[in-house]
Amino acid sequence: MRYDDLPGELSVESDGPVRTVVINRPAELNAVDRPLHWALANVWQRLARDTEARAVILTGAGRAFSAGGDLGWITSFLDDPVARDESLREGAQIIEEMLRFPLPVVAAVNGPAVGLGCSVALLCDVVLISETAYLADPHVAVGLVAGDGGAAFWPLLTPILRSREYLYTGDRIPAAKAVELGLATRTTAPGDLLPEARRLAARFAAQPVEALRATKRVVNMHLSQALAGPLQAGFAAEAATMRSPEHRARLLALKAKAGS
Repeated sequence: MRYDDLPGELSVESDGPVRTVVINRPAELNAVDRPLHWALANVWQRLARDTEARAVILTGAGRAFSAGGDLGWITSFLDDPVARDESLREGAQIIEEMLRFPLPVVAAVNGPAVGLGCSVALLCDVVLISETAYLADPHVAVGLVAGDGGAAFWPLLTPILRSREYLYTGDRIPAAKAVELGLATRTTAPGDLLPEARRLAARFAAQPVEALRATKRVVNMHLSQALAGPLQAGFAAEAATMRSPEHRARLLALKAKAGS
């Protein structure tokens, strides 16, 4: 299987039966722009067709897992409703494809996993997180509903009462706290993260193929059924807030601050 039709913002490395998917915009802290968003929506079908693959690692290049949406790309939605609606459609595709992807996926969260980056990490089967990394979903802080994962997905992983504060404020969740809340599997020392992810992926790859795939399929049925209503409502609500004056004001202020 070749992956050279994917944009350079997302690379796939092969090591025997293990594929390592690298979010590859290190200079921008792996913020998700248009090509990367498309790649995150479409890489999973390619991996599923890779007959030699048995397990996947998902990580970020450089010092971040993913800082969330690229500010320039997101700001363009303010005056481009076609691009805005396409991003929402693709966002739903990312979640759907990850939920039905048949192979085990190990997230190696090497640094900040924010917004969509956080959602993508939490959709993996195992979430290994560096002791120096953190999670955050700052949608509300910029006037948006956390429709692409946080509001719909976090309550399935952690008690609602524990997740509300972080969803409402967008505050960072340090690695150890993320494990305590059930939003990550376990922490590792930064230098041990990728070796541990590779070790675990190799163990998964050596398991009986059909038994593992069917087990994942059954487990994810719980998630898919529970998410059907909240995700639909979440994307609709996020689309509405994308058109709100408050979101425009917050986003432009954030962009001006970033440029100063």
